[in-house]
Amino acid sequence: MFAIIQAAGWPIWFIIISSVAAVTIIIERSLTLRKSLVLPEGLLVRVVQEYRAHGVSPDKISQLAASSPLGRVLAAGLKNVKSSREIMKESIEETGAVVTHDLERYLSMLGTLAAVTPLLGLFGTVIGMIEIFGAQSPASGSNPAALAHGISVALYNTAFGIMVAVPSLMFYRFFRSRVDGYIVEMEQQAIKLVEVVHGDRNH
Repeated sequence: MFAIIQAAGWPIWFIIISSVAAVTIIIERSLTLRKSLVLPEGLLVRVVQEYRAHGVSPDKISQLAASSPLGRVLAAGLKNVKSSREIMKESIEETGAVVTHDLERYLSMLGTLAAVTPLLGLFGTVIGMIEIFGAQSPASGSNPAALAHGISVALYNTAFGIMVAVPSLMFYRFFRSRVDGYIVEMEQQAIKLVEVVHGDRNH
């Protein structure tokens, strides 16, 4: 592996750094965006049952907000449970915007890496081509060793750039789709909570 990196030349280090950053983000988001952590099963039902049985209290709201992103959204509604429907919805929307921002953390960076790494590969290709043409001398002719090194730099950087960009783009799309789905589901559950509190539905 080190021999390949050595053959690829110094431009490859930009792609290696990008790949490490991409893998780190992918692992972190994979762990953070698990459905069991974002949208715990049956949380809304438990919240409604607790509200009907015991009402709301600051401690219960704090515990709910700390439990999960969905808990934060539902807790925002319960804080204003005695207010009008509009105020309750506004509070949920404000908290929902913050939760959405947290769920989308690092995704823009992952998308940027997916777009930049092919350009870094192209940069390495250009450096390799420069070395190839630099090895051509009217006086001494071509230098086979320098020519081979230039070709290695050009091809390895292009290949590594694509290798990093493709999975980065795939995971970026996957995470974006997952976050969008979570947001829709949180909105639906928050609406149900508002309707239950204001007597528009029983469950």
